[in-house]
Amino acid sequence: MTPLNEQAYNYLQKLIMENHFSYQEVYSETKLSKELGISRTPLRDAVHRLAQEGYIDIIPSKGFMLHQMNRKDVNETFQVRSALETYCTVQISKASSTRKAKKLFKELDWIMECMNDIMETTHSIKEFSEYDFQFHTKIIDYLENEQFSNVFAMFMYRMKRLAELSLAHKGRMEQTYEEHMAILDCMKNGDTSHIYEITLKHMETPRDINLEDLGISENPEYFSLFL
Repeated sequence: MTPLNEQAYNYLQKLIMENHFSYQEVYSETKLSKELGISRTPLRDAVHRLAQEGYIDIIPSKGFMLHQMNRKDVNETFQVRSALETYCTVQISKASSTRKAKKLFKELDWIMECMNDIMETTHSIKEFSEYDFQFHTKIIDYLENEQFSNVFAMFMYRMKRLAELSLAHKGRMEQTYEEHMAILDCMKNGDTSHIYEITLKHMETPRDINLEDLGISENPEYFSLFL
């Protein structure tokens, strides 16, 4: 049976992802624990986990509010991504001729086919984004470094939200696809001389788009319009 704190986490995460919470409201742990039929302790555990992952901000003695993205969030998120993913793609490139790497390349080829199908049909940002993160998650998980995977997972919420925002820009979906292909081809060819630069570029382009969007409006809730 799923532990109560995990149930509470999944419940709150689902409400957030499905936009059931408002950015203007403070939510009570007591009220939510009653809705779930559990004590405040497992709910509090879930709330603290969601705060660590950037979903919410805890308001002492009151409850919590949804977290609104800011420039610091954008910069920190892409710094973490860049550090992890450039290291991983370099290591994969070095091992390009191994059976393990070739298995990864086949999995990434399939993901790229799915992304291409979406571009040619629905052009769904949400669907495209899901395959986008499958692509990146497989690269991170390749090294079987539990700490890398945990850190990456902790930033997943912010990364997905920022990706969906940048993908809303005209032509960014196609550009993302081409950048993925460049990374994949470089890894396949074992091109350790260029993989770092190519991967970093893929991190910096959406970061610049997100920062530009954030600067377009002086309204601190700009990002919440997309979340």
